[in-house]
Amino acid sequence: MLHLFLDTSTWLDLAKHRKGQRWIVPIRVFEHQKKLELLVPQLVTDEFNRNRPRAESAVTASVRERFRLLRNDLHEYGGEESHTWLEEMTHQVPLLSAATLQNFREIGSLLEGGRRVEPTERDYERVVKRGINKQAPLHLQKNSVADALLIELYASSYESRAQNDQYAFITSNHQDFSIPNGDRREPHPDLEKYFNGTKSHYLYGIDGLNKILEEYFGEEFIEEADDTEFLHQDTRTFTEILEAEYEFFDKISHVRKIIIAERDAAAKGIPIPPEVEARLDAANRAMEERYGAENIGPWDDWGWGFVHGKLSALRWVLGSEWDFLDT
Repeated sequence: MLHLFLDTSTWLDLAKHRKGQRWIVPIRVFEHQKKLELLVPQLVTDEFNRNRPRAESAVTASVRERFRLLRNDLHEYGGEESHTWLEEMTHQVPLLSAATLQNFREIGSLLEGGRRVEPTERDYERVVKRGINKQAPLHLQKNSVADALLIELYASSYESRAQNDQYAFITSNHQDFSIPNGDRREPHPDLEKYFNGTKSHYLYGIDGLNKILEEYFGEEFIEEADDTEFLHQDTRTFTEILEAEYEFFDKISHVRKIIIAERDAAAKGIPIPPEVEARLDAANRAMEERYGAENIGPWDDWGWGFVHGKLSALRWVLGSEWDFLDT
């Protein structure tokens, strides 16, 4: 089994990453399959939750600020096409923000579901000794006690490992954990003894997370990661939604007119009047040219309900109540 110990800094980087699902989804899948275990100290969960509101606000504000600057430039320099694009982007911005915040929600669930790593008296004693000796991450003029406890918790977890298990400590905090003024992917000399590169790995940031997942799971990880690409597909533009709503309104309205004409004629016991039939034939030819003869009905009961369902869904997206099907 692969045991992952992620520092809060990496969880936050992953939450803010536009393609965070590329790693979040495989971690969840492999954890469910009992091929991977997340080692989660309570202080990481607390720190993530403490920083989460600020980080979420920063991500949302960043999306809106980029849009605001683009909007200002287009108002000043753009033409009519730019105004159409702006209308569509006004519809898209809330969707982009919601998709980004999904990472935070799912990481919160991963942290709650991981194996809780509790500090022991021995861990605390080793933190104190590390501080007295000014060893990393207590080698700088700042309070890094929490980081020192993290590395001791990782060390204790690794010491209790099964023979064939692999462990990885992943952080984006190079100042406290990485070699000073050197390759951030290498641990500080004070921490080298915890990482042999075969069973215990020191990894830096999201790139390091990607590296260990790809090395350990191979094609299995790549396939899971690639399957998340559909999550990053562009959403429909506002114009596309309006066009689709009009199309199904048009089709349903046309078939309803035919049904009403046939029903009225049957109720009176007479054929459809020639002038009405002529109008319906002309309308039918226009519909065939617009959508194709195979796409305008008549439909069986299932097909008739299906097109109504599409119109209802499109109208709901545009702000109407469910089941609003007036034509």
